[in-house]
Amino acid sequence: MGEPLRIGMVGAGKISGAYLETLARLDSVRLTAVTDLDLDRAKEAASRASGDVRVAASVVDLVTWDDVDAVLNLTIPAAHAGVALVALSMGKHVYGEKPLAATREEAESVLGAARAGGLRVGCAPDTVLGTGTQTARKAVDDGLIGRPVAATAFMASAGPEPWHPDPEFYYRPGGGPLLDMGPYYLSALVHLLGPVVRVTGASSRPRAEREIGSGPRAGTRFPVEVDTHITGVLEHADGALSTLVMSFDVRAARLPRIEVHGTEGSLSVPDPNNFEGLVELHRGGGWEPLPVLAGYPAAGRGTGLGDLAEAITSGRPHRASAELAQHVLDVMLTLLDAARGGRSLPVNTTCERPERVEQ
Repeated sequence: MGEPLRIGMVGAGKISGAYLETLARLDSVRLTAVTDLDLDRAKEAASRASGDVRVAASVVDLVTWDDVDAVLNLTIPAAHAGVALVALSMGKHVYGEKPLAATREEAESVLGAARAGGLRVGCAPDTVLGTGTQTARKAVDDGLIGRPVAATAFMASAGPEPWHPDPEFYYRPGGGPLLDMGPYYLSALVHLLGPVVRVTGASSRPRAEREIGSGPRAGTRFPVEVDTHITGVLEHADGALSTLVMSFDVRAARLPRIEVHGTEGSLSVPDPNNFEGLVELHRGGGWEPLPVLAGYPAAGRGTGLGDLAEAITSGRPHRASAELAQHVLDVMLTLLDAARGGRSLPVNTTCERPERVEQ
């Protein structure tokens, strides 16, 4: 292992706390700088970080510092591409929260800038690098279920407004259950079954308004501007078919998070929004738990950034790649296009199935 990759963090909101905890445990990275539109919030994050962390006045300021090798981009989704392009223009690697960008065009501009500069871009979710999804991945790779033929992926909830004090952004353009939670499920499906080549979709918007259920604005009603129940069929390059349901319109459900079915058996895969979880195999004699077979143990938000740093040192591809994130974004946007038109559409991007995380 060489010198740690020196990290400048842009955005010190709620999710930054989880990253700070993980970065403090990783030998491959070292946080050196932080900035936020609210500098008091940036100062507070710097005070909680391990080591000497300076506060930059702005993103432009931070990316000029010599002790910043890579930018950790934790801004709001609408700002992801803009911050990434500023960092790349100054020769900094980038790792960001999902999604990679708001549009296909923005995503392609980020990848183009990285290629032109010989730089790395990584993107969450990195939950799929934990022992849950990776154990399921090894079971598939080892042929424990035979040839994969189908998968199901379900995220069914009543929506965030019962608990979130300011939930409106979930129901505006760029929001909705698919774009909010889909990256976790689709990244897992690509790890398990490979890239998607075609999608068929349908969607609905049962309610025109929602009501905030908690906090000082409880009882406030607001408009719903996006579809809130999306279902689709995904055709993977190797022929497997995945059925996907992402919904903010389900009061209660007992649906599995992800299941993968093959010619010789079935796998129950844990919640892809978590790093760990029980993987179970059924080959005709009942469900049996599998031991941990693969994945980063005790992983947390930021494990993908550590993987990127190690990949730079060793010269291998990093697993939470921009190419995977671009493909996932394209699958989601194509599925929404297909749902609006009530048809089947090809997915025009692809990616390599990331390398499995060995124990």
